[in-house]
Amino acid sequence: MALTHKPAESSVTTLHKGRLGVIGIVFFVVAAAAPLVGMTGAVPVAIVLGNGAAAPGAYLAVGITLLLFSVGYAAMSQRVTNAGAFFAYIGRGLGRHAGIASAFVSIVAYVGVQLAIYGFFGAVISAQLGVMPWWAWSLIAWLLVTALSLLSVDVGAKLLGVLMLLELTSLVITSIAILANGGPEGLNFAASFSPDKILVGGLAGSAGIAFAFAFASFIGFEATAIYGEESKDPKRAVPRATYLAVAVITVLFAVTAFAMVTGMGSSAAVEKTLSLSNNLANPAAVLFSLAAQYVAPWMATVMSILVLSSLFAGLLAFQNAASRYFFAMGRGGVLPKSLGTVNRRGAPGRASVLTSVISGAIIVIFAVFQLDPVLNLFNWFSGLAVVAIVLIEVLVCIAVIVYFAKNKGTENVFVIVVAPVLATIGLVLGEYLLISRFGILAGTAAEGVDPTVTPWAMSAIGWILVLVPFIVLVVGYIISATRRTVNEELLRDVVS
Repeated sequence: MALTHKPAESSVTTLHKGRLGVIGIVFFVVAAAAPLVGMTGAVPVAIVLGNGAAAPGAYLAVGITLLLFSVGYAAMSQRVTNAGAFFAYIGRGLGRHAGIASAFVSIVAYVGVQLAIYGFFGAVISAQLGVMPWWAWSLIAWLLVTALSLLSVDVGAKLLGVLMLLELTSLVITSIAILANGGPEGLNFAASFSPDKILVGGLAGSAGIAFAFAFASFIGFEATAIYGEESKDPKRAVPRATYLAVAVITVLFAVTAFAMVTGMGSSAAVEKTLSLSNNLANPAAVLFSLAAQYVAPWMATVMSILVLSSLFAGLLAFQNAASRYFFAMGRGGVLPKSLGTVNRRGAPGRASVLTSVISGAIIVIFAVFQLDPVLNLFNWFSGLAVVAIVLIEVLVCIAVIVYFAKNKGTENVFVIVVAPVLATIGLVLGEYLLISRFGILAGTAAEGVDPTVTPWAMSAIGWILVLVPFIVLVVGYIISATRRTVNEELLRDVVS
């Protein structure tokens, strides 16, 4: 057998290995999911506009779908270790051009969700403390996130670990207190988890709205493989971290949402949510009120502070995710090679700076044009991001099936066919629900149309945001197919 020479990677283009273990990776991923933000922001809306007391069941169903996705995703991580995980996986299965095209969409997703969090962070802290406008607080967070992203990745993991443990502890204590009490009607599992209740109103109606918000809440879970190069044992750490992260997020979301429904009483969940949240004007008040009622008033205060730390943790997690995609593409020669270098601390310094330049510029633009940090920056970019990431997840599932069909190994048929096929079906359905209900999800409903009744009713900005990931995918494919300066040997090694 003839041997082909592969150039050794220079240390300047290699991320520091052995920095993260399974728990460190999980910290980044769970932090990206921002569970406290999801419970305070998305669940109340899913209850009122979606399937009522069965919203916890929607979260559980989405979690199971993503566990099925994780089966093939984790199997692929055994074969490929790369800082741009999605683009490497899709490239292995569907070809180099598809892989590179997907990398552009992944960057859109991660930069988009980070921008959404900047808007929400600035709005929340400005409302709590005042003193400065939202954009000033956002820019302070931007400076801190940029500085931390330039340090060794394990420094960020340690900070995220502390913040995440505090956040999880508050949710677990509150959930246990409510469930132990039983609320006004006791524990009604059927109201929240029976299939007929979960699907009430149909996927084209209220159930579809709940599923859309549930899918949006899970964004970030798939980032485990991004840290493969920096993990201590990527072949073991990435699969374990993926399963652990998805399991933790799924259980946490489903149990906490069920506790919220129980605390209000399943039959009165919608009315009580509307009352506590002032008709959804302040959705966070639902969880805070329940925490004060069933634990103590101080827990509501603690949670209001931890929302900020949760948002900051998410900012750092997505900064790392986006910068590692820029790094991988720079190293591969798709983007300027300078992006594919690391600083003396082993972090992708220039890629992190580029990520910050983009996010900082958009924050300034929104401030100059006096756009709202929540209604515009948060709603628009979070909607865009989740459509983009689910699109990529569908491509990953297809790539897994194709790759293992061509490269037989010891994996069983459930891992390489059954689970990816089921995940593909679930994710395609999820993408349909996200796009058809985008007017609610992103606050871009067409004027004069009730988006809770009429799907696909979007304004011009809504259609633009929905189409961006698909347009970027096509443009990225064309760029890859026409660009002649791509580092062919590196791409052969990690993509094709």
